[in-house]
Amino acid sequence: MNLILLIFAITVLLILGLLTMASHLTIKINKDLEGEEKVDEEGQELFENKKSLSSTGVYAGIVISLVTLVFIVYYYFKDTMYAGHLHEYMNIVVRWMHITFGIAWIGTSFFFVFMENSLHKNIKKPELKGDLWMLHGGGFWFVEKYKVAPAVMPKGVHWFKYEAYFTWLTGFALLFVVYYFNAEGMLIDTQKWDVPGWVGSLAAAGSLVLGYAIYHFLSLTPLLKKPLLFGITMFLIIVGFAYGYSTIFNDRAAYIHVGALIGTFMAGNVFFAIIPAQKAMVQATKDGTDLDPAIGNFAGLRSYHNNYFTLPVLFIMISNHFPSTFGHEHPWLVLALLSIASGGVKHYLNLKEKNQEAVWVMPISILVLVSTVFITAPVPVGGKCEEISFTEVYNIFQERCVSCHSSSPTDDVYTAPPNGVVYDTPQDMVKLSDKIMQRVVITKTMPQNNKTGITPEERDAIRCWIEQGSTVD
Repeated sequence: MNLILLIFAITVLLILGLLTMASHLTIKINKDLEGEEKVDEEGQELFENKKSLSSTGVYAGIVISLVTLVFIVYYYFKDTMYAGHLHEYMNIVVRWMHITFGIAWIGTSFFFVFMENSLHKNIKKPELKGDLWMLHGGGFWFVEKYKVAPAVMPKGVHWFKYEAYFTWLTGFALLFVVYYFNAEGMLIDTQKWDVPGWVGSLAAAGSLVLGYAIYHFLSLTPLLKKPLLFGITMFLIIVGFAYGYSTIFNDRAAYIHVGALIGTFMAGNVFFAIIPAQKAMVQATKDGTDLDPAIGNFAGLRSYHNNYFTLPVLFIMISNHFPSTFGHEHPWLVLALLSIASGGVKHYLNLKEKNQEAVWVMPISILVLVSTVFITAPVPVGGKCEEISFTEVYNIFQERCVSCHSSSPTDDVYTAPPNGVVYDTPQDMVKLSDKIMQRVVITKTMPQNNKTGITPEERDAIRCWIEQGSTVD
């Protein structure tokens, strides 16, 4: 424990030192500029570059320090009584950060696409693509968008990029916390692919790189200029990855990795396409040179891709709470149908913002969604039942379930009952019998990855007990 406290103290001091160094550097640059009678554009640009460089260095140092600390703490406590407790708080903190940054990123995506779709032509200013009046927060807002760029580079331009970067970084960290640190229990399904945890983790992380490479390559081909064909192609590729994940990983992990793959597409669009295009636009504006509008159009199109990716990603983020989806016999097909439905809803909203007719889009999306509900409906399981006593079922729960679902779990990962579900008393089991039927008997998604080795006969005994009225002897 003393070692960890020492490492924590050193990490905090390092972060404070980096922040102080950056602050002093910014103050020094400001004073140097104030000493000049007139700061020309080159001097101002130098200041901005140095300031950006110092900020980048600080953020990089903080991230490296925190990641190093997390790994040291994890491996120090890995086989101790504190492992589960620390793992849970790592999960909480990283998930909290991921959701926060994700809300900021997706919110800006929705907002900017809304503005893009809602712009009004201004015949008095031909250099503009359009403008828009808005009312929010107790005041009027007026926004103008240039076709390419203004004649003179304005000062204090805000860049929307860190929301995307930190959403992806925290999401990738969450993959480690939830799936890779305990790959044997949370990622690998030995009945599908019996490999060591590190092999599965490496394959999962590597697939994100491969998937983005395929997407980025296709985005550089003439196919990009054919939106419908490009969309169909990308949809089939994503479904292909979903099917591949479901054949080697447990179904819950497979869903999350499809979300991680799409999230990688989105963050990659920002880092490799949108921001470089914006930098080129800024530089051309500063230099007073002509800029090819195709650069901005390319970045705008990749941004539009991100807008359509958002709803499927949001569903996948919450999917692990709904075993009717990932617990289906063909989980990749369910995910494909829900992605079509959510993509259709987003398309309808985009068309509506442009005041274009979209009569058929929403009904078809709803039809696909309703069809998915019927496709995933449970089918009768098992045959005739003999009389099952509560004692028999209670013993099954004690052996297979309460290691996680009790007030004091003994599991090596969970230090608190998942979702607050406990089976400490017979009444706890009776009042949750419908969920037990859904997760233990029908979808067979509990126990998680069948960690405790529940048998088909035991699942059938639980089914019979519930069908007989969930009575307590």
